[in-house]
Amino acid sequence: MIHHLKITQEILSYVRDVSLRENDTLNALRNETLKMAECNMQIMPEQGQFMALLVRLMQAKKALEIGIFTGYSALCVAQALPDNGELIACDSNADWVNMGRKYWQQAGVEHKISTMIGNAKDSLRHLIEEKLEGSFDIAFIDADKENYDTYYEFTLKLVRKGGLILLDNMLWSGAVANSSITDKETEALRALNKKLLSDDRIDLSLLPFADGLTLVLKR
Repeated sequence: MIHHLKITQEILSYVRDVSLRENDTLNALRNETLKMAECNMQIMPEQGQFMALLVRLMQAKKALEIGIFTGYSALCVAQALPDNGELIACDSNADWVNMGRKYWQQAGVEHKISTMIGNAKDSLRHLIEEKLEGSFDIAFIDADKENYDTYYEFTLKLVRKGGLILLDNMLWSGAVANSSITDKETEALRALNKKLLSDDRIDLSLLPFADGLTLVLKR
C-alpha cells in the first residue's frame, strides 16, 4: 500500500521540533522578515537547513544565489561554507539586502558574501564575461519566475561539472498542476519543468517539499 503524507501544520510543527537547528541569528532574521508584507517570499527554515546540508555534503567552496530577498537563504549557505568560501548573491532591491546584511555581520559571515545589486541577467552576464564559467559548486535560483529559464541557462554555464543548482517554487503552490491557471509566472514554471525533464545536460529531482524544490546536477 502506498501512503501519501499530507503535511499539516501539526506535522510541520513536529518536524521543526525534532529536526530544526535554527540559531538565534537566523531566527531573528526570519522573525523580522515575517513582519513584512512580502514575507511569503522567504524560504521555510527547514529548507534553509536542507540547503546548508547540501553545501556541506558537496564540500562546496563557491556558491551563487539569484534572488536574495532579506538574506535568510544567503545566511544559511554562508554559514555552511568554509571560512575561505564565497557566496556571490544577486538581487535588484538594495533595501531588502541591507536588512539582511546586519544579520550576516552578527553571524560573522559577511566576509563570505559578495552582493551584486541590479538586473540579475546583467549580473550573470557579467560573471560569464569575467570568465567564471564552471567555477561554482552550488547555486540557488529564487527570483522572478518569468525569467527562471534565462537564469537557469546562465547558471548552468556558471556551475562546474558535478555542480548543483537548486530551483525554488517549482510547484508554485500547486498552480503548475492546474491547467486552468495560465498566468505568465505559472506558465513559465510549467514550461521549465517540462524542459528540465528532457534536458540531457543534467540529472534532476523535483522534491514536493516547501513550495517545490528542484535539484539539478550538471553532468
